[in-house]
Amino acid sequence: MRSRGLRGRLAADELIGAGNVLARVLAHGADPDGPGLTFDTPVDGHPAEHPVTLGQLDRMVDARAAWLHTRGVRPRDPIAVWAGTAADMVLSYLALTRLGAIPALMNGKLRPEIAAEYIRRLRGTGVLADADHTALLAGHDLGVPLLGTPAETGGGDPATAPAPYRHHPDDPIVITHTSGTTGIPKAVLHSHASLFAATRHLLTMPQAQGTSRILNALPAPHTATVLMVNQALGNRAEMFLLSEQSGERVLDAIQRWRPDGVFGFSVTWAELARFDLSGYDLDSVRLWFNTGDCSHEPHVRKLVAVGSRDTVTREGVRRVPGSVFIDGLGSSEMGHSMFHITHRTDTDRYGRCVGRPYEFARVAVLDAEGDPLPPGEVGWLGIDSPSLFRGYWNDSVTTHRSRLRGWYLTGDLVYADDEGRYYHLDRAVDSVDAGDGRRFFTALSEERILAACPDVVDCTAVIVREPDGVVTDVLLELAAGADPATDRTEAVRAALGPEVGATLRRVVPVNSADIPVTVTGKVRKVVLRERYLTETPS
Repeated sequence: MRSRGLRGRLAADELIGAGNVLARVLAHGADPDGPGLTFDTPVDGHPAEHPVTLGQLDRMVDARAAWLHTRGVRPRDPIAVWAGTAADMVLSYLALTRLGAIPALMNGKLRPEIAAEYIRRLRGTGVLADADHTALLAGHDLGVPLLGTPAETGGGDPATAPAPYRHHPDDPIVITHTSGTTGIPKAVLHSHASLFAATRHLLTMPQAQGTSRILNALPAPHTATVLMVNQALGNRAEMFLLSEQSGERVLDAIQRWRPDGVFGFSVTWAELARFDLSGYDLDSVRLWFNTGDCSHEPHVRKLVAVGSRDTVTREGVRRVPGSVFIDGLGSSEMGHSMFHITHRTDTDRYGRCVGRPYEFARVAVLDAEGDPLPPGEVGWLGIDSPSLFRGYWNDSVTTHRSRLRGWYLTGDLVYADDEGRYYHLDRAVDSVDAGDGRRFFTALSEERILAACPDVVDCTAVIVREPDGVVTDVLLELAAGADPATDRTEAVRAALGPEVGATLRRVVPVNSADIPVTVTGKVRKVVLRERYLTETPS
């Protein structure tokens, strides 16, 4: 069966949503011997990196659904899933949604006390945890029973699985969580319809190059991986899911598995940029797709310089050196990237430009009262999209505080140009009101430093308003071989510009291990503000 026709039927299917893509793909006649998913760990007798067919995947999910059903799991039961492998996460998600239950996927790197508190706040009905994470939960009051390990669920009898649950578009389908930059992560709820809205739109469009053989380097418990699994199943694409997303792991997987597309977060591209990529066989990669935080120019330029892509010439379609990087801005709450911009070796629109919004999204730059601002003026990013989350689970106060005049406020500060392109300046909580109508931005400052200092591979700007005025500390992660004793203060000051540069207090070379990050790799600037501003400057 041609996947193009199947994609069109899936896009028009009123029953399909984020909770039943696997079942609906098969119902529309997809070949059971076609691609399912590939995991990087052994599962159900399949060796690591052994492709699982669509039919095999369906039976694996049925087995887990049968096991869970015998343990009393029923529709709309919230079940926490805490494990370290992509296989455990994705198969648990597929099995629980087949029953109509609500998987609450948890990042395996959460600290045990944070994980236990998060589970308590869910007020669910049970927990699935692998052996390592079960041990970490010992001694904690979870308020719900441990049901078993995700691996145990694979021992169910697929023949006894109940019929797949028939979802309503508004049915809760999955709870994922935010990065937790300020403490306990927020629990983000998506529905059957909301988490499929972007995928439905993409299925109506021509399939992009770089989406036939995908390396998924996104964290397995994240909303983005749920989206990508469903997109891969709908596109009838091959997908290899990594359980760990370090730069070295990703490069190794690219060379061995030879994907045409690699999907990840900006933290992974920053790690890849630390390597001399010319020494790796990356020719198979046509596409790098970024979601979450937008990426820095130097990191993007290093990636598009490798790989290759198809382009149309007078002589026909030709494969040429250099890949494509699609950047954007997204979050768990948005349900997909809201913007997209394409970078190649010959493009130069950077400066934290995230491009134009997708057709299914409506966006605006808003003032504090929720009124739209004209192009060029900085304000709050407001989103209205069918892909938006349904709210924060068990937290209506935070849910309603995130809404203003019908818009979801993302917490980002942006501006638009006259041509409808949007530029991301910072997270509002990381920016500083400098008085006299001025605001200083950490993310934009980092972009400028990286563009101006070639021997810096990553950096973090910490800007804080003190009683005596604004001060800025800049933490530099240097390239291999760069001299840490070199005084880069004036180069950094010039890159920051006259206003922010005048507040520069110190420039500190650091190791990446010195930077506190969340479970998804985002820098915890609130911790850095506390750390660097309570020390006596050297």
